[in-house]
Amino acid sequence: MSTKLRRQKLILELIERDSISSQWQLQQRLRAEGFEATQATISRDLKQLDLVKRAADGAYQRAGDETPGTEAAATALHRVIGEFLFRVERVQQLVVLGTGPGQAQPLALAIDRAGLPEVVGTIAGDDTILVIARDARQARALVQRLQALMAG
Repeated sequence: MSTKLRRQKLILELIERDSISSQWQLQQRLRAEGFEATQATISRDLKQLDLVKRAADGAYQRAGDETPGTEAAATALHRVIGEFLFRVERVQQLVVLGTGPGQAQPLALAIDRAGLPEVVGTIAGDDTILVIARDARQARALVQRLQALMAG
């Protein structure tokens, strides 16, 4: 197998295993595995492998992969909650989340992709998300989960 094919195979393995969101990160991971590659080479590899960035967390994935793996989805959710979420309020089985302007969509997407058992679905505006939980008990559990993620 040629060096190029081995490098591209490793790139696919790395993006499946870890959340890699920049060419620099990918270059460092390749170097740790014994592959030296320039940014231009990595850029060509990404294009040839038809890799794109996920909306939820900006990590590379194969084009057409709709949802990241469970671990990647959890990582993305934790990251966007830490960055975007600043208010959580529950009314019966509804949970209202407050974000900064323009941040509701990526957070709602991360919640949807995480596949949380408490969540039926989300509706996102510009800075507010309505999360519909299965029932009031599940909504309380969701609030606790989100507040724990916000705290740490």
